[in-house]
Amino acid sequence: MRIVYIDVDALRPDHLGCYGYPRATSPTLDRLARHGVRFTSCYASDAPCLAARSAISTGRFGIHTGAVNHGGGAADPWIAPALRTFNRHPDALTWFQALREVGHRTASISSFPERHGAPWFTAGLHEWHDPGKSGDERAEEVNELALPWLAAHATEPDWFLHLNYWDPHTRYRTPDSYGNRFEGEPGPDWLDEDLLRRHREGYGPMSARDGSLYWFGWRSPLPWVPQEIATLDDFGAWIDAYDTSIRYLDDHLAQVVRTLETAGVLDDTMIIVSADHGESQGELNVYGDHQTADEATCHVPLIVRWPARLPAGQVDERLLYPIDLAATVIELAGGTVPREWDGRSFAADFAGDAGPNEEGPFRDHLVLSQMAWSCQRSVRFDRWLYIRTYHDGFKQMPGAMLFDVRTDPHQTHDLATAEPDVCRRADAILTEWRDAMLATSHHERDPLDVVLAEGGPHHLRGELDRYVQRLRATGRAEHAQALLERHGDGG
Repeated sequence: MRIVYIDVDALRPDHLGCYGYPRATSPTLDRLARHGVRFTSCYASDAPCLAARSAISTGRFGIHTGAVNHGGGAADPWIAPALRTFNRHPDALTWFQALREVGHRTASISSFPERHGAPWFTAGLHEWHDPGKSGDERAEEVNELALPWLAAHATEPDWFLHLNYWDPHTRYRTPDSYGNRFEGEPGPDWLDEDLLRRHREGYGPMSARDGSLYWFGWRSPLPWVPQEIATLDDFGAWIDAYDTSIRYLDDHLAQVVRTLETAGVLDDTMIIVSADHGESQGELNVYGDHQTADEATCHVPLIVRWPARLPAGQVDERLLYPIDLAATVIELAGGTVPREWDGRSFAADFAGDAGPNEEGPFRDHLVLSQMAWSCQRSVRFDRWLYIRTYHDGFKQMPGAMLFDVRTDPHQTHDLATAEPDVCRRADAILTEWRDAMLATSHHERDPLDVVLAEGGPHHLRGELDRYVQRLRATGRAEHAQALLERHGDGG
């Protein structure tokens, strides 16, 4: 098998044409989707970046690996004594190791191990190429390494290439010469004046008034990108920047496809497109970041094109995780999914001509987690997304929220009070899931408890006083007081 895994940071499915977006952000991805399978209900089990890639690399949920945060004692896979041998354990191979075991040449072009201090991510790779900018590289800099690699190896029989692109991640740094590709075009219209006013009066990291300039000192190099969302025009320009970055990426993915086509192996190569997580663009008053365990942050695209084995034009609505896709690839490549994995293979669906999704939903529910910017676990089931918050991440959020994501994908109407029975069902699922996960864990503690004991999400540690001062200085003293009452001990 030849496999290209295109791993895009912070890419939302609902900003791609093949998922129904009206703007022309993704002509290359749309073509891949037309000749492959487009999965509509794939969700990252653990978010954001470090936790998400830890999960897909190890095939296991963060509650099992311990890697859920962006710093502290729950930011690396924990050593499991029962699995620790001289160099590895066959029941706990990584994705790359499992593919190498069945004879695939494995390579990654990614700055992720350097950006997130994750050298373990390279286990099982024959080659790791780092573009060297710690996630700040643009697509052309990734392709400077990717295109020569493909030209050299495309016709070889068995290989796996991981390509990691960062363009849709905030700061939106497409070249100024590329311009605003969507200026004047209608964009998302779910945000109205009243909701924006409430966002402006509210608070939280990366909220309408407290954006990347305040939290990180980041300014987009593009002069037309606003530093805060003060008006609907600002929101429009902000979305233009995100969409332009997707189109810029898509232009460069076209080069990857052309390289495979020129080598004569395009139709014999499995091309997978997905993301580590999505990106909030106003949902729950977060603009341009990935801070919650919600629809915007955890819903990811998944496109698989492989004409040699998959019927074209399929749409698959099953609930699944990226780790399920990883397990499937191992089995399709002739390997065995490691016993320790939480990912479930659906390779059997691809054995015949009917294509996937004959058996209905793959999982009846998903549990989603976030520990780096807030501490939340969520349940995605039926039409519902239920969010349980254990640390609010200095956000204006209650302890439990419920949304009908089929009719309200931007999560504007919390139904927790109106649907108590649904909330009780979701709480029961969360409790049962946690108990089952800990019963099969090699560790005594839930990493959520580790994060809370250390003071909460990594990105907010030590930030309470600074943010309280900010709220007071911007006329939101009542919110400063509310934060002090909830987190006055510094956490």
